Amino acid sequence: MEDTLKTIAPPAPAAAPAKGIQVTEKAIARIRVAMAKEGISPEQGGLRLGVQGGGCSGLSYNIRFDTQPRERDRVFQFDDVRVFVDPKSFIYLHGMILDYQETLMQQGFVFVNPNSTKSCGCGSSFSA
Repeated sequence: MEDTLKTIAPPAPAAAPAKGIQVTEKAIARIRVAMAKEGISPEQGGLRLGVQGGGCSGLSYNIRFDTQPRERDRVFQFDDVRVFVDPKSFIYLHGMILDYQETLMQQGFVFVNPNSTKSCGCGSSFSA
């Protein structure tokens, strides 16, 4: 009688929360289009995401293009698109997903932020 050994793989662990920042394919495509319109090449610049005080809920998102990262920025690479985040903003943005949505009522970037405890109807202001 021949004994055979079977290797049983342990169950896959639950997905850990994302470290850093994630950007959906729709958002990446829209960032490329907007960068081209602004005349910013992906090799030179990128999208800067930030948080600043103000807005209906105490903090508001800031999104703009920048020609290069700053010294202490965290730089995230998504294909040919770079995203820059300063250290203070990263405290509020880590684990966030940047999406782009187009509906009949509105179009624009959407911040899906697990650190947000409260947000207002405008979608660009939150509390952490």
